[in-house]
Amino acid sequence: MTTFALVDCNSFYASCERVFRPDLKDRPVVVLSNNDGCIVARSKEVKALGIKMGVPIFKVAEQLRRHNVAIFSSNYALYGDLSARVMQTLESLAPSVEVYSIDEAFLDLTGVEAVEPLDLFGQRIQYTIEQDIGIPVCVGIGPTKTLAKLANYAAKKYTKTGGVVDLTQVKRQQKLLALTPVHEVWGVGRRLSKKLEAIGIQTALQLMNANPKTIRQQFSVVLERTIRELNGESCLDMEAVAPTKQQIICSRSFGEKVTEKQKMREAVSNYVARAAEKLRGEQQYAKALTVFIRTSPYVPNSPHYANSAGTTFSVPIHDTRDMIRAALRLLDHIWRDGFRYAKAGVMLFDFYDRGVYQIDLFRGSSVRSDSRAYMAVIDRINQSGQGHVFFAAQGIQKGWAMKRNYLSPAYTTRWCDIPRVR
Repeated sequence: MTTFALVDCNSFYASCERVFRPDLKDRPVVVLSNNDGCIVARSKEVKALGIKMGVPIFKVAEQLRRHNVAIFSSNYALYGDLSARVMQTLESLAPSVEVYSIDEAFLDLTGVEAVEPLDLFGQRIQYTIEQDIGIPVCVGIGPTKTLAKLANYAAKKYTKTGGVVDLTQVKRQQKLLALTPVHEVWGVGRRLSKKLEAIGIQTALQLMNANPKTIRQQFSVVLERTIRELNGESCLDMEAVAPTKQQIICSRSFGEKVTEKQKMREAVSNYVARAAEKLRGEQQYAKALTVFIRTSPYVPNSPHYANSAGTTFSVPIHDTRDMIRAALRLLDHIWRDGFRYAKAGVMLFDFYDRGVYQIDLFRGSSVRSDSRAYMAVIDRINQSGQGHVFFAAQGIQKGWAMKRNYLSPAYTTRWCDIPRVR
């Protein structure tokens, strides 16, 4: 019988901020979205205060101050690095790991119960990750991915579980399913749950007992598969290799409205550089690029403008220099003076592996001979934490950059930010 575990980091962004700040152990912590706009992560202490996810910070500023809540801007460099360390630790503990998101991973534990009880194995995962990295996790175990996800939900919701729930026994499954609202089932959500509630399915147990064929006719084959998973029939296998991205988008709202074309050129160049770096990290080449700009549609009595333009390359590329040149040409086509731009971005798509493409018969290959080596050197420097190399088109001052007034140091990816113990 197959056995899966879902390991989920608790309040991941907030937990990352606490790793190098032991003084925040029991203090409420929130992490903000881009431009310090809304709350996107909350520690359990903040949840207990009734502060909702996604609420704009200005609406709860007084409440945050009154309860001495620690506020942080999103520190993606820190979160990404600690996530990688969590996943590496899981790979050293489990036979097979599928990274599901930045803070979640499925584990294939088939056969582990012959060596060690599954609940004890889950506790060992908890202990190892918190001891080695400092991130608290919950572990849900079940015979299918859907039941493992549900077990993880219970591990988070019911504190008496100690953060580990084993749902491999049918009696435990049915007891938990009877207590769980149908919208908490993986893949259902609140919109679909309203339709299910309209036909009398309000709990996960009622969904489990529904007729799969009838549900397929009324809803979809996906929901039928969910029912089979709730009944212990494994329909979702482990993905040993993460699927290749189909597109890469790099976009940000500006910290200040952009009215000058030169500042917009710098912003677009920065987004291209970041997108190209991600593309090379995927070991892919892109044949198409799109640039878009827009004003805010929510500012009253202000003219609105939004536009985009795209291009294709004669052969797929991953060279930042060529992409910046193409992006700035596209920007020239869509730029209009007299507007207060709130956001811009670039999108790369139509990806190819290296050498797996048809060269144009008449134009040949326009790829620079030094492209791979040159880009590799730039990426190596920028990822070393010892310095940063950028192109002149990206600018220096970056007054348009998003607001990050509460940004913590990049403790693990920048040498100058490494904590000093005295």
